[in-house]
Amino acid sequence: MAEDAVQEALLAAATQWPVDGVPTNPRAWLIQVAQRRMADAVRVEVARRSRETAVFEREVRQEAAARDDSLDLYFLCCHPELPAASAVALTLRAVGGLTTAEIAAAFLVPEATMAQRVSRAKKRLSQLSRPFGSGADDTKRMAAVLRVLYVIFTEAHTSSSSPELRRADLAAEAIRLTRALHELVPTDPEVTSLLALMLLTDSRRAARTGPHGELIPLPAQDRTLWDRAMTSEGLRLVTATMSAGLSGSYQLQAAIAGVHAQATTADATDWTTILALYSRLEQVEPSAIVTLNRAVALAAVEGPSAGLALVDTIADELSGNHRLAAVRGHLTEMSGDTAAAVTHYHQAATQTTSAPERDYLLLRAARLRNPEEAPDDENI
Repeated sequence: MAEDAVQEALLAAATQWPVDGVPTNPRAWLIQVAQRRMADAVRVEVARRSRETAVFEREVRQEAAARDDSLDLYFLCCHPELPAASAVALTLRAVGGLTTAEIAAAFLVPEATMAQRVSRAKKRLSQLSRPFGSGADDTKRMAAVLRVLYVIFTEAHTSSSSPELRRADLAAEAIRLTRALHELVPTDPEVTSLLALMLLTDSRRAARTGPHGELIPLPAQDRTLWDRAMTSEGLRLVTATMSAGLSGSYQLQAAIAGVHAQATTADATDWTTILALYSRLEQVEPSAIVTLNRAVALAAVEGPSAGLALVDTIADELSGNHRLAAVRGHLTEMSGDTAAAVTHYHQAATQTTSAPERDYLLLRAARLRNPEEAPDDENI
């Protein structure tokens, strides 16, 4: 503000002195004018804040489910002047509590690239006259906030850096904030679906790990351990969004989670429906990860050869990502090519940064290579 005031004083000098003459003490004249300009700016800013506070108290605080301060921070940080990816990355780093490495892993980019993205976002905000604003333009920020909450939950569900598979505190916070957002806008189908997706996914947490923290994949989980209350709430929310049609990314992902939740056994999973949902999701939000998931569903419906052929189409995009090698290991194991499966599992183990995932992949490879010598889950 001081710099702006001095610039205005210099501008005033440039226009007035040629007409009125240079004052006796030019420096004192500039300081006095700059002080007046700054005082005017402060008065305007105080008045603006008072008006915004009055509007906030009158309109926002009258809502039955008022958004808490922490959720406000997410909306304020997701500035509409920033590119969506930059706003999400900056918010994850500044408010969400994720490290640059964790954010980079979520976006499938190198850590250095993500660091530059966050740095550029900070610089851009510093150039704005109102870098955060009042958060009143929520409709412009909603998509970015939803993405932030989604990434936080994804990192919490399968941590890329923690020695444990799941970060319970982070998952609980993501669900809490999404629930608060749903209370604020209960008719938004994407908000409702994101909450449903989190609940349906988190309902399986007790069955995802063994007694020593080892990873248990979905087909091998004891489904009696799934949280029935969370599953029921998640399915109810999914059903509530059906009238709006399956057009949003979170709606489709929640629907997929709902199909898994309704299967009483792994063999009873309706893979045909899941494949159709992934095909639709691929149209709504094209990405190599979505295609990779569709390849798994395709293999369950049409066989591993079809899944592997689809995986080959995205190999370049996911080069170096452990998910690609892990899926290849799974599909080649399905096809009976044990040697190739062992190779892919080992490759995935060297690429993942998650200790539980690495241990699971190595154990899987060991069981295929030496079925009689591989350790049982109880001995891990």
